[in-house]
Amino acid sequence: MEQLFEFMVHGFDQFFKYTAFPHFTIGHLIMISVALAFIYLAIAKDYEPLLLVPIGFGILIGNIPFLEGANLQIGIYEPGSVMSYLYFGVLKGIYPPLIFLGIGAMTDFSTLLSNPKLLLLGAAAQLGIFGAYMIALVLGYLPEQAAAIGIIGGADGPTAIFLASKLAPELVGAIAVSAYSYMALVPVIQPPIMKLLTTDKERLIRMKPPRSVSRLEKVLFPIVGLILTTLITPSAMPLLGMLFFGNILKESGVTKRLADTAKGSLIDIVTILIGLTVGASTQATTFLTAKSVGIFALGAVSFMVATFGGVMFAKFMNLFLKEGNKINPLIGNAGVSAVPDSARVSQVVGLQYDKTNHLLMHAMAPNVAGVIGSAVAAGILLSFFMG
Repeated sequence: MEQLFEFMVHGFDQFFKYTAFPHFTIGHLIMISVALAFIYLAIAKDYEPLLLVPIGFGILIGNIPFLEGANLQIGIYEPGSVMSYLYFGVLKGIYPPLIFLGIGAMTDFSTLLSNPKLLLLGAAAQLGIFGAYMIALVLGYLPEQAAAIGIIGGADGPTAIFLASKLAPELVGAIAVSAYSYMALVPVIQPPIMKLLTTDKERLIRMKPPRSVSRLEKVLFPIVGLILTTLITPSAMPLLGMLFFGNILKESGVTKRLADTAKGSLIDIVTILIGLTVGASTQATTFLTAKSVGIFALGAVSFMVATFGGVMFAKFMNLFLKEGNKINPLIGNAGVSAVPDSARVSQVVGLQYDKTNHLLMHAMAPNVAGVIGSAVAAGILLSFFMG
């Protein structure tokens, strides 16, 4: 009887050791709270639900504690686990180009082609990348880490993951979660900055309707765009190549099935995988550090500087443009590449001051330019540090 009792006690001890309860820490509770906040914002507030639901649920998965070192092959950082295999696509930069393929297949560059000068707003918004890079250096991050952190200012999650996987793989989780968080918070962060930097008169500027763009222009754009951008930054070929490839699938008119797959089922599958694994990588025992918190703070600075750069450059351009050709600076915020949310913010803020002044189509030009700009910036930073 005594042996049976000892066996039962030992069995219970073994069972309890393998449950989550003895391994819970304050860090796990903090991260689970963050996960619930993400899911709440996605469902209740409709903030980027396609991103925040997978990421939030991934954070939950990654923060159910377990007995580490027992070779259970559960955690994302345990060799041989299912999650570690799925996370391979993040660490090796496989998922971001596939996302760019889908973005290219769903993006209409007509507004940019009809008013090419708006490309400059997409370039100006990249100021946030280099601003955050310099601040990160001052705060003591390694140059490669600072470059990976800075790319958050582009508000482009796939580009942030791609660059971090090359330059600072140890920070991929923090950088990715930060980038996607600020993408989701575009409607909250940008409007106060836009209103602060513009006058009532500037907010009422009406822009000329975009001109009609021919099919030939649309077909030539991805070919010419690929050649021009990759001649400058060959390092960005995985992103830019897939972006423009997806776009020619769309615009050629003869590969509709491929374009539909790229912008539909393929991008949806990759979004699920990238969101879930990035969320799971926030395992409290490895993720919750001072560096991760610092990355969130720098990401906010980077994003605000990017918005500042886009709006202020639109005001600067207006100094050289004649009446009737001026740019409404409210579309400058769309230079960050959170497509199409930052363009929608331009529209919403504009309508607050004039309910008949629709800025969405105009804002899409710097918005899609921002996608190209952030990829080019990533290629430039890669060329600095991969040599």
